Amino acid sequence: MKPTTCDLDPFPSTLIKSHSSAISPMITKIINQSLWSDYVPTSLKTAVIKPLLKKPSLDPEEPANYRPISNLPFLSKVLEKVVSAQLHNHLITNSLYEKFQSGFRSGHSTETALVRVTNDLLMTADAGSPSLLILLDLTAAFDTVDHHILLQRLHYSIGLSDTTLAWFTSYLSDRTEYVSLGDAKSYTHSVTCGVPQGSVLGPTLFTLYMLPLGCAISLHGISFHCYADDTQLYIKTNPNPSAALSTLSTCLEEIKVWMGANFQQLNGSKTEAILVGTPHQTRSSTITNISFSGNDFHLSSLVTNLVVRMDPLTFVAHIQHLCKTSFFLLRNIAKLRPILTLPDSEKLVHAIASSRLDYCNALLIRIPSKNIQRLQYIQNCAARILMEVQKYHHITPILKSLNWLPVQYRIKFKISLLPHKCLHGTAPLYLKDLITPHSSSRHLRSGQANLLQLPRTRLRIMGTKSVECSP
Repeated sequence: MKPTTCDLDPFPSTLIKSHSSAISPMITKIINQSLWSDYVPTSLKTAVIKPLLKKPSLDPEEPANYRPISNLPFLSKVLEKVVSAQLHNHLITNSLYEKFQSGFRSGHSTETALVRVTNDLLMTADAGSPSLLILLDLTAAFDTVDHHILLQRLHYSIGLSDTTLAWFTSYLSDRTEYVSLGDAKSYTHSVTCGVPQGSVLGPTLFTLYMLPLGCAISLHGISFHCYADDTQLYIKTNPNPSAALSTLSTCLEEIKVWMGANFQQLNGSKTEAILVGTPHQTRSSTITNISFSGNDFHLSSLVTNLVVRMDPLTFVAHIQHLCKTSFFLLRNIAKLRPILTLPDSEKLVHAIASSRLDYCNALLIRIPSKNIQRLQYIQNCAARILMEVQKYHHITPILKSLNWLPVQYRIKFKISLLPHKCLHGTAPLYLKDLITPHSSSRHLRSGQANLLQLPRTRLRIMGTKSVECSP
């Protein structure tokens, strides 16, 4: 585990790591005793809350703008990691994970989630119908998890035995926390609901708590995808837009009722909707808003979906924002470059620029070359700052010396990895479903080449940009 010291630890966790050979037998005994006795020591159930501002642009004086991150003792994290591994094996063996839940799962990410959603939207538009995409947001979702409902979910839906359930009951009960900010500390108070953010088990328990939501949505024939507490619904609107709106409104009403029964709350101020399709499809559509629970949600021309700015799948707004943010940060790095070593500068550039260029870049396949060139300017600027050369210095030798792939090849490399992962069983199931092996009625020498079948598409600006049709 990555060593991180909690205020409650008697000594730095790095010290434990460096003397693990001497200390690990005692830690093993404590963990085994906890599992055998179905009891979690009280000292491991106290969390130090470190408030984290959700976005730098938010008002730091407003408490609602902070995310309560739980800092737990090192030994608590080790115990949770052991239990989490066993729980994960049980969920995988019995196929109990929600297929379209990408949060906190190995091989799943925001990128794989957006690749699947974008692929579905592109293929639907290629078939002649725009889609209505709804982005739902929850208020303090992790903090309002009801412990009694969660334990019932673990017992009846997940199939945990009575003894295992007793351990989780002990884990959830009698928890305490206090807030630490700078030198100030609050009083310690008890926690009667919620799962700790920042813990090892918390995210998995939350996804299991939300497990029935996917079933409720599927009953209405609406496609969906979840990433932790972010849920997106999408439905094609042709040939009957009125029926699609009615189905969507009914589904949203049922979601709201389910949320209320499970002590969750939809955040109406952050719920967004957008119509996705070709320019002709979106212009000719009669849908302008969505109504449910007496509220009207007007369609937007731009939404933010898992940090990616989505217009009707051109990604022009996303690239504009990426360029603006990256160049601002690179200018600041350029001021610091004279006092930084090359290795430190490279780490800084990768953390600030390269990570932004690579984030969800699989969505940018087959976008216009002029937009790719705008992203290439970011990489060129980063390379010149790193190597301290002038603006008009030839960039190709610099990129080669740094072993940096140009942006267009980074995108192609990312796209090429997806079918490889699908064929070798390391990709999410919802991406493997998009891969169809090529079959022929005749016996050909290429039959053993593991070729893939490309679906037929009509529109160059839609279907051919989907991951199903990517090279």
